Amino acid sequence: MLAELEGKTALVTGASRGIGAAAALALARNGCARVVIHYNSYAEGAENVLTGIRAAGVRAEALQSDLSTPAGIRAFREQLRAAAPDVDILVNNAGSLVRRAGLPDLNEELFDRVMDLNFRSAWFLSQEVTPSMIRKGWGVIINVSSIAARNGGGPGAAIYAASKAAVACITKGLAKELAPKGIRVNAVSPGTVDNHFHRQFSTREMLDAVVKATPAGKLGDDDEVADAILFLCSQASRYIHGQTIEINGGMFMV
Repeated sequence: MLAELEGKTALVTGASRGIGAAAALALARNGCARVVIHYNSYAEGAENVLTGIRAAGVRAEALQSDLSTPAGIRAFREQLRAAAPDVDILVNNAGSLVRRAGLPDLNEELFDRVMDLNFRSAWFLSQEVTPSMIRKGWGVIINVSSIAARNGGGPGAAIYAASKAAVACITKGLAKELAPKGIRVNAVSPGTVDNHFHRQFSTREMLDAVVKATPAGKLGDDDEVADAILFLCSQASRYIHGQTIEINGGMFMV
């Protein structure tokens, strides 16, 4: 339990499974009084996460919206304004590759969906929650980037990689703007995590090749990323601003 999280309200987007679910549960189990989760299509998963949050004795609710369109982002902001106007911790985790597509095949619709989901949502949800954080003089924003932002991504993932690079970039810009107001903005950058994302978008051969190229000799898992998110929400990281923490078993070293 982290005393500094006591009484705090956290919002985690894309939290019906994977890293988002693990982060929501970690925040609930370590002191937050209320955890709001966002999901799009996996209602069963969202219900399972809510059950886990409530089992920790924490108030929980789920809000549904498709963040891959500007209209969906606007609708979610309206829901959030009504349901949880005083978010203390925002984890911008919602994201997807949507589908792999190279230069000849990636049309404007797919380009916009990927950028809106991974990048636009992070910007405008940060815009939504910061006024109350500024009034309180305290807040934490954690953005979820990706190793793809560093290496350009795998086959057919260039725009996904670009969106995650944009996430890492605004992390620095927002940190400069918001640090004087008592708000810390940082990011985590997972490598290849053994979860639904890669079961959906990667072949077994691709994953085996990643394992061979990773000094730690294994894929990551959701809890390892959630632990880093929890650290960035804690007082232990109180002088860390604008950083992107790489979590990839040594596959990419800076």
